[in-house]
Amino acid sequence: MAEVVRNKRVVLRNYVTGFPKESDMEVVEGTVTLKVPQGSKEVLLKNLYLSCDPFMRNLMNKPQEGTESSTTLNYSAGSAIGGFGVSKVIDSGSLDYKYGDLVWGITKWEEYSLVPSAQIISKIEHSHDVPLSYYTGILGMPGVTAYAGLFEVGSLQKGERVFVSAASGAVGQLVGQFAKLTDCYVVGSAGSKDKVDLLKNKFGFDEGFNYKEEPDLNAALKRYFPEGIDVYFENVGGKTLDAVLLNMRVNGRIPACGMISQYNLTQPEGVTNLANIVFKKIRMQGFNFFDYVHLYPKFLEFVLSHLREGKIRYVEDIAEGLENGPAALVGLFSGRNFGKQVLLVARE
Repeated sequence: MAEVVRNKRVVLRNYVTGFPKESDMEVVEGTVTLKVPQGSKEVLLKNLYLSCDPFMRNLMNKPQEGTESSTTLNYSAGSAIGGFGVSKVIDSGSLDYKYGDLVWGITKWEEYSLVPSAQIISKIEHSHDVPLSYYTGILGMPGVTAYAGLFEVGSLQKGERVFVSAASGAVGQLVGQFAKLTDCYVVGSAGSKDKVDLLKNKFGFDEGFNYKEEPDLNAALKRYFPEGIDVYFENVGGKTLDAVLLNMRVNGRIPACGMISQYNLTQPEGVTNLANIVFKKIRMQGFNFFDYVHLYPKFLEFVLSHLREGKIRYVEDIAEGLENGPAALVGLFSGRNFGKQVLLVARE
């Protein structure tokens, strides 16, 4: 008989309006059988690290008729939430995976998950000079997002002027460093003095500023970009985007990866300077990781060599235990995290 074990899960209690609260989720305990059902091609995973990402907030909204999710994830009230994670294969009905394989992809926020094999993005050929948790971040979805957004969507050229919002977060910290490797001038905005220090002293940004201390974002951008911005890596939207549009150069590019300032508003902020897209021939394009997952092998080659040479640095904020998951996830929206927010569920 297959072993039956405890399975703690983080469940969405109700659909969310406005800022999410820890009480919108609860940790419940059930059981799981450590065997894939007979004839199933699914894979049973023991989850090790879970990724806390801003896009998860949008999945907490009540689904609107006629809207389509751009991910394979959907949340429903009373069920476990999901996201990206690093896991160990416990049992498999798929020929592609076997017991003991380390993998990363889409999983549920629980100790053990039974997932379709298509949700696994890659096996991890784990070498111990790189932390396994990095596959939730620099070697996972945020890394590919930064790389594809900058080079594929943003068409970054050597020596250009780059502005990054939410620059100390999982994606932003990498965008800045990838741009510096391309000999660009890079400025980032973040929400505290400590985070700005991190940008300049650890990640090698040329400049950084605390947007909360700037009464006039347009004036701040003119200070750091007197000749204008070639590429703006968009993570926040709202007032920042409005000010950036005034400061873009002709033929500038805006890869739009996120709009975190808007996710919790019941009435989204308007953007008033959109005419600049026409006047300056700006190209603004939304995208997500799934559009560029095919680049993963090429990306991994690029990033691992720089990581091992010490040319890229990465900062993680690790919370431990599923019971601390709701606080870690909600903390993203008040800037509580310092670097990439990760939830440690189990060590191998």
